Amino acid sequence: MVARRLLFAIGVITALLVACATPNRRAPVATGTSKPVVLTTFTVLADLAQQVAGDRLEVRSITKLGAEVHGYEPTPSDLEGTQGASLIVQNGLGLERWADRFVSSAGSVPTVTLSDGLQPELIAGDVYAGQPNPHAWMSPRRTEHYVDRLVKAFSQLDPAGSASFRQRGEAYKQELRQLDQELRQALDQVPPDQRLLVSCEGAFTYLARDYGLDEAYLWPVNAETQVTPRRLARLIDTVKNRRVPAVFCESTVSDEAQREVARATGARFGGTFFVDSLSDSSGPAPSLLALQRHNVGLIVKGLSGQGPQQ
Repeated sequence: MVARRLLFAIGVITALLVACATPNRRAPVATGTSKPVVLTTFTVLADLAQQVAGDRLEVRSITKLGAEVHGYEPTPSDLEGTQGASLIVQNGLGLERWADRFVSSAGSVPTVTLSDGLQPELIAGDVYAGQPNPHAWMSPRRTEHYVDRLVKAFSQLDPAGSASFRQRGEAYKQELRQLDQELRQALDQVPPDQRLLVSCEGAFTYLARDYGLDEAYLWPVNAETQVTPRRLARLIDTVKNRRVPAVFCESTVSDEAQREVARATGARFGGTFFVDSLSDSSGPAPSLLALQRHNVGLIVKGLSGQGPQQ
């Protein structure tokens, strides 16, 4: 009896040791469906893709809510998640610096770049001068191009659903056109001498160009979030000279430097924008349309001198 108990104990210990020595690998995400799987590089594109896909495709974002997409480093579990994927959707224009390596690691999964064929706005007056600004989805007008690209890519992926994709794409573009009018009417409330939008990242170039705003920022893209004394001093001077009533920052980066601008100039800190990531469902930006309305609401209040100091 003692011998049998001893053998049993040895067997249990051996099993535990083997289990501990086995790497903790995350199994590929099971979709539980036969639908084609579409991976997007960040959550904003996932929402946009879902509007076009409806229930014919399963859409997932590689990066999670709140992630900074510019300098994202794909994890082994991200690569595992590409198993079974039918399409990868990316923004392009240099936004996802990691995407080329990720796509290459994903093997033969086809990729669609939503900004292809779009005339980009160029970054001016910085070390990035002449390079394309990647944040084209920040203007509803430019987002229509993204929708057309998705309709085409999804129709090639799932030809039987092409009519559905076209119908859903047109319906969503109508929502974007309605949003365009809403934003234009809202921003028309901003006094002409207060139409300078100051953010941490230069992510609002397309919105500014399409709605008659000027733009200033601490850094051109979030891949470079170190604020040099020269940049900080230059922005402080601009805010003082233009008597800007409010400055803003984005949800995926620290707002410490921008709050310093506010303290040094007497401007308000007008709130937190969402740009490269949606919020969760309880937040102010759970979709791209909600993101735009939230941001423009902050802009109008801040630049009109409304709203409490935050």
